[in-house]
Amino acid sequence: MEKEELIQRSPLRIFEQSIHGGLKAGEVGIIVSQAGIGKTSMLVQLALDKLLQGKKVIHVSFTQHTHYVLAWYEDIFDELINRKELDNTADVKNEIVKNRVLMNFNQDVMSKEQILKSLRAMIKDGGFAAESIIVDGFDFSRAARAQIENVKAFAKELGVSVWYSCTVKENGKEAPPLYDNDKMPLAIKDYADLVDIVIVLEPKADHIELSVSKDRGASDVKTPAMRLDPKTLLILEG
Repeated sequence: MEKEELIQRSPLRIFEQSIHGGLKAGEVGIIVSQAGIGKTSMLVQLALDKLLQGKKVIHVSFTQHTHYVLAWYEDIFDELINRKELDNTADVKNEIVKNRVLMNFNQDVMSKEQILKSLRAMIKDGGFAAESIIVDGFDFSRAARAQIENVKAFAKELGVSVWYSCTVKENGKEAPPLYDNDKMPLAIKDYADLVDIVIVLEPKADHIELSVSKDRGASDVKTPAMRLDPKTLLILEG
């Protein structure tokens, strides 16, 4: 299969349609779930889709185990090859590596200003014209509204889209709820108005379901016809 056909037939085209064309430049999206449900896998699959299109992506990791992130890229790309028998595999893989930058930060050490300064330096001074920034492992329980405001302004200024993952902690019987009545995670309630897209991953008996909690200001929010395999955490087709 040619790379162009792989892009056109990707189930992520359905995902984009469900959120009115996908996450656009200057917008912020968040993928939410409990730990281990598939947020990182989903982010990597979104990043790989951009990379296959020849677009540049910065993957920001707030975990110390960056080798796991690289392993996700390797494993998901290899799975695509096995499923679709992609032509010119070596060339495509080299292009992906060339167009991807992995940056690692520590919330305990670096301020939000330092993080955005580093990203700006990579994009502007380093000449790495990223279209998308993927942010994984960020602790939203320690975030303030001003921090999200700064990220939103940064995304608009540089014309990039920003996808975050957000982990909500599992509840006990006496614990407060994780979501409000509109399935908006309470972890981001103080700045939900600054976020354009919110996707929730929920484990079911034989799959992981995606639901849209927020699609900008749309009243016709649609749940994408997409599921994740509970074992591989990859998007299921058909």
